[in-house]
Amino acid sequence: MPAKHVAVLMGGFSSERPVSLSSGNSCADALEAEGYQVTRVDVGRDVAAVLAALKPDVAFNALHGPFGEDGTIQGILEYLQIPYTHSGVLASALAMNKQKAKTVAKAAGLPVAESKVKSRFDIGPAHPMKPPYVIKPVNEGSSFGVVIVKEDQAHVPQIVRSSAWKYGDTVMVERYVHGREFTCAVMGDVALGVTEIIPVGHGFYDYDSKYVAGGSIHECPAKISPNIYQKILTWSLKAHQAIGCRGVSRSDFRYDDRHSENGEIIWLEVNTQPGMTPTSLVPEIAQNAGHSFGDLLRWMVEDASCLR
Repeated sequence: MPAKHVAVLMGGFSSERPVSLSSGNSCADALEAEGYQVTRVDVGRDVAAVLAALKPDVAFNALHGPFGEDGTIQGILEYLQIPYTHSGVLASALAMNKQKAKTVAKAAGLPVAESKVKSRFDIGPAHPMKPPYVIKPVNEGSSFGVVIVKEDQAHVPQIVRSSAWKYGDTVMVERYVHGREFTCAVMGDVALGVTEIIPVGHGFYDYDSKYVAGGSIHECPAKISPNIYQKILTWSLKAHQAIGCRGVSRSDFRYDDRHSENGEIIWLEVNTQPGMTPTSLVPEIAQNAGHSFGDLLRWMVEDASCLR
C-alpha cells in the first residue's frame, strides 16, 4: 500500500508561532523517518484552499495557540472531511478557555484554585483578590501574559491595563498556589506518567524556562510519593475525559508540600496541543513509558479521525 500522505500543520499566526514551527518540523522529520509521505504546511489565512488542493490523508495538527488550538482549525478540517490529530472542535474550544475548562474540571471532582474572569481595564489600582494571585489571559498558552502578584505588592502591575498588553482584554485572576510544578501526559485512555518541572533561574515556568536551553529541569518520572503520583495520573485522565479530549493531552498541576507530604494539589489546565519536539514534555514522558518519538507520532497519525 502507498504511504499515507500527512500534512503537518505548523506556524500559524498566534503568539506561539515559533513554538509551533519547532514542533511541526520535529514531527515532520520523524514522520518521514517512519515512512509517511509528508507535506509541511505553514498555515496562513488561505489554509482551507491549500488543504482542499493538497488532499492529504491526515492532517497532523502541530499548531499552538489561538486558531490552531481553540477549535477553529478543527472546524475547517471537519468541513473539509480531513481526518486530524488531537482534540476536536468542542474540546479544543473548551480547553483553550481556562475559566470554562476549570468549571468542567471542578464539576468532575478535580481540585482547582479560586478564580474570577474580568476585563483587564477593570483591574486596579485596588487588588481584585487578596495577594498573592496570578493574572493570565483566558485564551493564551506558553505562559504568555502571565503576571504574578506577590503578597507585598501594593498595586496591580501597570502592564495589565497598558497599551503594551497584547493578549486580549479578558483575563482570569486566580489564587496563586505555592509549591512545585507537575505535568502528566495522557495518550488515548491511558495516563502515561508524571514529570516535575523545575525552572532554572526563573520565578515560575514561563516562556523562557519552557523553550530556552537550560531554562528548566524535567524530573521524569517525578520523585514524589506513590499516593500523590497516582492522584495526578487519575486526575489527568479524568480531566482529559471530562473535557472531551482525544489523542494526546497534557494536564498541569501545582503541589504545595511546604507543610505536609499530602499537601495541596491543584489542577491548573489541560493542553490539547502540547509541544511536540523530541525534548518536549509529552515525548519525554512517552519515552519513559516505552514509546519512542516515532512510535508516539505513528500512533497519533493512525488515531486521526473526523468527528473528534
